[in-house]
Amino acid sequence: MKNREIADLFDTIADALEFKGENIFRVNTYRKVARSIREFPEDVEKLAAENRLPDIPGVGKGIEKHILEYLTTGRMTNYDEAVAGIPPHLLELLNIPGMGPKTLSLVHKKLGVQTLQDLEQAISSGKLLGLFGMGDKKIASIAKGIALFREKEGTRRISLGEAIPIVGEVMEFLKPSVKNISPCGSLRRMKETIGDIDILCCGEDGPGIIKKFGSFPGTEQVLEQGETKGSIIVRERHLQVDLRVVGRNSYGAALQYFTGSKDHNVKLRGMAKESGLKINEYGVFSGEKSIAGEDEEGVYRAMGLPWIAPELREDRGEIEAALKGTLPRLLENRDVRGDLHVHSNYSDGVDTIEAIVLAARKYNYSFIGISDHSPSLRVARGPGVAQLRKKHQEIDEIQKKYNDITILKGAEVDILADGTVDYPQDILASLDYAIGAIHQSFSKNVTERMIRAMENPYIDIIAHPTGRLISQRKGYDVDIEEVMNAASHYGVALEINGYFDRLDLNDVNILKARKKGIMFALGTDSHNTGMFRYMQLAVATARRGWLEKKQVLNCYNWQRMPLRRRKN
Repeated sequence: MKNREIADLFDTIADALEFKGENIFRVNTYRKVARSIREFPEDVEKLAAENRLPDIPGVGKGIEKHILEYLTTGRMTNYDEAVAGIPPHLLELLNIPGMGPKTLSLVHKKLGVQTLQDLEQAISSGKLLGLFGMGDKKIASIAKGIALFREKEGTRRISLGEAIPIVGEVMEFLKPSVKNISPCGSLRRMKETIGDIDILCCGEDGPGIIKKFGSFPGTEQVLEQGETKGSIIVRERHLQVDLRVVGRNSYGAALQYFTGSKDHNVKLRGMAKESGLKINEYGVFSGEKSIAGEDEEGVYRAMGLPWIAPELREDRGEIEAALKGTLPRLLENRDVRGDLHVHSNYSDGVDTIEAIVLAARKYNYSFIGISDHSPSLRVARGPGVAQLRKKHQEIDEIQKKYNDITILKGAEVDILADGTVDYPQDILASLDYAIGAIHQSFSKNVTERMIRAMENPYIDIIAHPTGRLISQRKGYDVDIEEVMNAASHYGVALEINGYFDRLDLNDVNILKARKKGIMFALGTDSHNTGMFRYMQLAVATARRGWLEKKQVLNCYNWQRMPLRRRKN
């Protein structure tokens, strides 16, 4: 799929135009269409072949022309024009958290900054401090961003949500030639970021399978092509993908071994040794005799354990719980009855409410929550009171057409600088639920603001509680333990945001909050219906936090949902 490739081009066009001081509405048009293309679930090349590019929200005739030009020629004239006159690689500095196009333009024009080294020199020499709008806090923020940027450059990890489509395409390509196939490693454990992708399969013709793997259409370079192992670099994100072919009798043992984690496996091997057994990627052995290995269940059974879900295999007490028979019955995708965090075209989403409802019905949801931004986040253009009432009337009209799904009147309400929220109490009371969220002033008393917001009886959920973006920032300056204590005290749920660059709360914080008896809300933060698929990432993160369906609001019928205001 070239969706990401083309979306990146439009994002760069937006960056270039903003860098040059072009009209912000034009800039935002490109940003919006980039997001739509990136999140659209169908292949842009297939859409072009079927003359369906306008199916992507925001793609009009002009954008369609640019996409077709790129698919046909490998070039986009509009892109070339946008970046003309900008030094090569300068826009790459926008990957530094805290470095926006306007700031980059300023340091380039005033100080001649063109590289990361130039920027670091400008900071260390004190030259940045003399520029307009450059105070100590701003410069410190850029310095932190550079450190984070360098850290991520060194790790070469991509997000879970970016890795899943890639491995899916590779596995689909190989399936006709193999008997069993599965991702391994951190991807199978559904960690939030992934290094190289590992795939394991079982088949009779190892060399033939490896040769076919090397011919995967997305291959940029073949690194290794052996009898039972191959490695390629895929064009999508220049990521390394490794494939191993094993025999049928060893498939389960190899799957367990290469899934990891290292700490989990070390503990398992220690248990085997104490029992006079040996466990490795080929099987479980008593002396020279193999007693398990064909499937994972048999490997764990040989250790006196039930099968342990891959998401739990981090040596966080899962083996001890398995021995005691106290492993959680983990939440599953099929348990989710609806999404509580969806944006429509009443704020910065691209789809109408009815289009959202139709998409939700395809997921067999029993409810869908329309939770647009409130008005203080100006970039999102959230509805004011009058517009919100109009929106609720529209929901009532649409609800009459569909009796198999409940359309919930929600809102993602900004928590303001003093801890108050963005809608008056009577408006909050008219909602089915309200999500409190911080989008501005990240360094200003975030903990106190969240706690004060939770004191409001109409705030039911706190969105993305740490505020992190995996690729950009570490999050708010927040005492998450205090936020959890307040959530427990007031009965407020904490969100697990499924958008791949958030996954917030993360697994470690979920484990802490779970022990405090806090309820959780899953939300995709969808801005188009293609993003509904990120619910699987929210579920995966919840599973890594040991959650069962009884602890998740989305697993209840709306009428029985243990929402805070329903308890009071």
